[in-house]
Amino acid sequence: MALYVRDLEESEWNELEAMLEESDGEVPAQRLMIVLLSAQGQRVQDVSREVDLHPINVRKWIHRFNAEGIDGLRSGKSPGRPPIFSDTQRDQIVKLANSDPRKMGLPFSQWSLQRMRKYLIDNEMVEQISVETVRQVLRAHGVRHRMLSGWSKESKVRTPLRTTLQYTQRLGIRSYSERTAPQYVSH
Repeated sequence: MALYVRDLEESEWNELEAMLEESDGEVPAQRLMIVLLSAQGQRVQDVSREVDLHPINVRKWIHRFNAEGIDGLRSGKSPGRPPIFSDTQRDQIVKLANSDPRKMGLPFSQWSLQRMRKYLIDNEMVEQISVETVRQVLRAHGVRHRMLSGWSKESKVRTPLRTTLQYTQRLGIRSYSERTAPQYVSH
């Protein structure tokens, strides 16, 4: 079934045309054209080509106009998803990451994302939080996990890890090339 705007009243026609002539109108000309073209009997596909907008969007604006009139064509502020955690909670997460778990009486010396998540929930600092959210909060505050040394600010210089060669030499292990290949005896 074809979709069109509802029958326009004379005052609506005049208002839409006047708004279209305004250069800095509060409603984009594209949306006004959708309504006017649809009111003249053009199908969604034809209107879509005329205003260079996907048919789904043309249908959306027709539906909004039919339900709300000209006000439905105005852009409202899109609120987006409200922040889940307050700035105070985010600061607590960062402070926790920079703390020593041993000094807090915990049985480990380094925080992991999973341990932080559990601690935050168990101590009612947050109601729920995912490991990924913990990581994102820390990353947003410039805190990154270092595999062997725990948490630190990114600006700190990381000490290079010993290479496998240095480690094996310190332990007195000969490299593969210095070893003799095992002799296999065939039966």
